Amino acid sequence: MTNSKNPPAKKSGGKRRLKSDSKGHATRNTIIGVIAAVILIPAIVFMGAYIVVDVPEPEELVSPQVSQIYASDGETELARIVPPEGNRQMVSIDQVPDTVKNAVVAAEDREFYTNPGFSITGYARAALGVITGDSSAGGGSTITQQYVKKAVVGDERSLIRKAKELVYSAKMANEWSKDEVLEAYLNTVYFGRNAYGVQAAAHAFFGKSVEELSASEGAVLAASIQLPSQLDPWTNPVEAESRWNYVMDGLVEIGALSAEERAVATYPETTDPASNSAYTEATGTNGLIKNQVMAELSELGITEDDVQNRGLQITTTIDQNAQQGAVDAVRAQMELLNENNRAAVVSIDPSNGAVRAYYGGEEATGWDFANAPIQTGSTFKIFGLAAALQQGIPLSQPYSSAPVTVGDAQIGNVGGSGCGTCSIEQALLHSYNTSFIRLQQDLENGSQDTADMAHALGIAKSLPSIPATLTENGETPYEGIILGQYESRPFDMASAMATIANEGVWHRPHFVSKVETASGEVLYEFEDGEGERRVSEKVALNLLKAMGPIAAYSNGNALADGQVSASKTGTTQLGDTGSNKDAWMLGASPQLATAVWVGTADNTALYNTWGGSMYGSNSPATIWKQTMDNALETAPLETWDSVPALGYGNPPVPEYVWTPNTNTGGGEETEEENPEEDPNAGVETPAEDPAAPAEDPGNGQVEILPGLTIPGDLLGIG
Repeated sequence: MTNSKNPPAKKSGGKRRLKSDSKGHATRNTIIGVIAAVILIPAIVFMGAYIVVDVPEPEELVSPQVSQIYASDGETELARIVPPEGNRQMVSIDQVPDTVKNAVVAAEDREFYTNPGFSITGYARAALGVITGDSSAGGGSTITQQYVKKAVVGDERSLIRKAKELVYSAKMANEWSKDEVLEAYLNTVYFGRNAYGVQAAAHAFFGKSVEELSASEGAVLAASIQLPSQLDPWTNPVEAESRWNYVMDGLVEIGALSAEERAVATYPETTDPASNSAYTEATGTNGLIKNQVMAELSELGITEDDVQNRGLQITTTIDQNAQQGAVDAVRAQMELLNENNRAAVVSIDPSNGAVRAYYGGEEATGWDFANAPIQTGSTFKIFGLAAALQQGIPLSQPYSSAPVTVGDAQIGNVGGSGCGTCSIEQALLHSYNTSFIRLQQDLENGSQDTADMAHALGIAKSLPSIPATLTENGETPYEGIILGQYESRPFDMASAMATIANEGVWHRPHFVSKVETASGEVLYEFEDGEGERRVSEKVALNLLKAMGPIAAYSNGNALADGQVSASKTGTTQLGDTGSNKDAWMLGASPQLATAVWVGTADNTALYNTWGGSMYGSNSPATIWKQTMDNALETAPLETWDSVPALGYGNPPVPEYVWTPNTNTGGGEETEEENPEEDPNAGVETPAEDPAAPAEDPGNGQVEILPGLTIPGDLLGIG
């Protein structure tokens, strides 16, 4: 019998099921809403960010890279400028062999050519790692993502940065071609061994250009990308080869290598990382050339930013044959001298001012003697003679070589030598001080004319350490200027000699011939003009004639193969010690002008190869000849134009004739004698040119003739 007080179980049970269905429906709606929010909100945010974000064009994302300095052949590297970020050298995608490109794809992103620029699974894995703090979760980033992280958004470990990476990668994949992305990546990624970019890596691991890499070698580079410091074959050969095998197998997987090729492939030998010079900008004197080039680039308006970021290819004027000849000549002489000896060589093309050889020392970051102010000795007599020629005083003009009085001082020549009275041309050959003091006294403005002529021909009017050169506190220089009292750089002496060799036409001396960016854009190219006439042709030709015999007279250092030359030696004394401290040879052929200085590192006494006092006709003349002969070895013979008359009458010959006293020593040296340089022959050291009067650090006294000392300030040297 049915109990009416109790409702049927079916009804009661049905009500409970309806209540449960309502709750389940609400739960399902909540879950669906959450899922929708999780999917739609990020999607909306992604789409908004995708629309707003602006992906740079490929050429706008510039990475710092190496700029290279080449010799005039455009191939011989002299130096490089390496940015702090690494030794990157950009290459186009066409320069990278397919096997190398495919090896990188096989190592880092096998779906590179088909994916949308990002990997959802990789992104999720990385996001999970950030949330859980698991740094080993990895990124699984595509090649596009890796490049975006490096070049655009940075590598901060955060969800916001990862989200930016995803947006930029997706948009970049749509706006850039795959080749553009891969090229940018290959030029940016770090391979280890301080090598940024595939070109630098090719040199660091195999000592060759990327164009020459094989598939096996490309796989070595690709294998190192994952953990560059841990997968170097020299420090971890087992793991490095294991990763290499993974890459090689991947090449087969993506169809870039046949199974047969893979089967016979062996792990290639790599270079010793200790020999890697990724950050070596220059060695030896090339470092000093680099400094000159950098200074000139600044003057040309090419900024440090250009040099650091645009991978400049800088072609210089340096002729590699001339440069190597100068270096070899210096080193050969330095081996025969004391360790303290130093030298400088500068060679300039007279026709256009191009610096063809430059040697300032052996230390790439050391003192540059070619760019240092140094007393020039008797080489400066040519400027006084040029001023005289310009004023109509001919080479045939006779001058007494007797002692000459300047103030209260009497000046003589070494050993009391002289010619009595002889032409100024003959006096130049023998370098008589007294004759040239008299010549300078005949100039309209005396010593000022010597200074003005030197400036006109190429001696700098100011230097970093000398605000105004060839002057005495802004006033007329002392008479000692014509004897080389004041300081000039070997670089300027070569420039002035080049002006003379170019028959009086000056060209700005320069190192930079052409500057291009890595993409081939020409930023600068030297344009050779007509130059500036600084002295008349007839003055220059007469001066060249007077200088013509000196090289042969200086211990037989005439140029080889009949090349003509014009030159002048010079020496400066070390106070009243009786020793010399600087020795010079300055000279030119029609094709090349060269200045050579030999001295010491600390301005001390200078000795020749057998221990006697060094003169210009010793090591400087030898270096000059060897440098010139090497540079002109294949050059055709050239001569200067015939020597014209000045067009003026000769002044009368002085009545006073002096007979030299050849039995006494001391005073200034002369080129009167040049015996063979044989230390065993018992002859005295040749004294071929006068020294500039020099300051006596002890008491300001200068010995002018044997036993005669005077206050140096009377000559402007005390």
